[in-house]
Amino acid sequence: MPRWVHIPRTGLLAALLLALWLPSARGQSLIRDAEIEYALHELARPVISAAGLNPATLRVMILNDSSMNAFVADHRTVFLHSGLLLRLETPAQVQAVIAHELAHIANGHITRRMANLRGARSIGAIGLVLAAAAASVDARAGVGVAIGTASTAQRLFFAHTRAEEAAADQSGVRFMADAGVDPNAMIEVLELFRGQEALSVSRRDPYALTHPLSSERLRALKGYAAGYSGGSESASSRYWHARARGKLEAFLRNPSYTLRKIGRSDTSDVALMRRAIAYHRQPDTAKAMKAIDQLAANRPKDPFVHELRGQILLESRQFSAAVNAYERAVSLAPKHPLILSGYGRALLALNTAGADRKALAVLERAHARDPYDPRMLRDLAQVHARLGQNGLASVATAERYALGGRLTDAAVHAKRAEGLLARGSPGWLRAQDILGAAAQAKR
Repeated sequence: MPRWVHIPRTGLLAALLLALWLPSARGQSLIRDAEIEYALHELARPVISAAGLNPATLRVMILNDSSMNAFVADHRTVFLHSGLLLRLETPAQVQAVIAHELAHIANGHITRRMANLRGARSIGAIGLVLAAAAASVDARAGVGVAIGTASTAQRLFFAHTRAEEAAADQSGVRFMADAGVDPNAMIEVLELFRGQEALSVSRRDPYALTHPLSSERLRALKGYAAGYSGGSESASSRYWHARARGKLEAFLRNPSYTLRKIGRSDTSDVALMRRAIAYHRQPDTAKAMKAIDQLAANRPKDPFVHELRGQILLESRQFSAAVNAYERAVSLAPKHPLILSGYGRALLALNTAGADRKALAVLERAHARDPYDPRMLRDLAQVHARLGQNGLASVATAERYALGGRLTDAAVHAKRAEGLLARGSPGWLRAQDILGAAAQAKR
């Protein structure tokens, strides 16, 4: 019998209630990519430490939105819009945004906002408060935190006062200086938003709506930065910034644009990665594999290179080769949930009894580390169904629908699971969580 790791019910319920606030109606979703998340964490690590926070418990995630914004919704996660990351041209600018958002955590602004909403009776306010306690969310299917909408509760939760912004600027500059990052990069970031307050609300970037801007704030920030000596960019920060931004752009922009921008003679790691992605999206598998093979020769022990190779092969329907590539990636990063999830997906594609049993073990490992990944839950439901474990398949399907905001559909599958699973078992308890969240959503 499969062994399921039970998630604390309060954490799962929080995530399910968060589904009521998903930005799926606007087409927003979180971009989950192991390499991009690692690169951003490498950039954030020195600033997190300077803020007196724990790098092991904080992460930076990308929301697929072309507007420019950044925010924190809990004490664990900094969200950046893809549109903002693509506009930030230096690693120091990315670190400046992260430092500012970390300051809201370190200065207690998130705690105060949670306290302000704790007594609210609306399901929206309850969902946002509980979301701040959720352990993790994924959003290939649209899981994320909505921002900049017309909802009063949302605007109240995310908006910062001018006093909070001034305090976060001052603390963020100090964090940057202590981390050896040039504080003037924060001024460069704010310059991107100059003139926003003169625009109508509908034309402003979300950042300007939730982070009050003013000429006084900019002058004060320049004063804070002047009190510190400039830092310097390390080769490592430049490298990981280029990889994160380059990969994101290669997947979001037109492949022809990417290929024109790279240049034929550029054989750097980032250029080879971007070239492989662009050719894969055209699609031209032969050229994509040539580029990824060159990159793997340069970086044979880089798990993200082998993961990308596995993704290209899997999406090109070369399933056995994809399994081999993912196996190599897992051997180099055995605990990474997104890499494990990809490996499980490749094993499922083989469609054999032996591969299915192995896929179940792999996907359960991924599930234990990132239980709110809808794509992984879809694969987990599929392998449970193949192995005749229909109750567990229904639970995984119910969780996937719930995390995508489809609580009515989730309740149907949870009710089915309730009738198939032993009362009090981990799967049965998960079904109860979903049924409870669906019932609360109707109130």
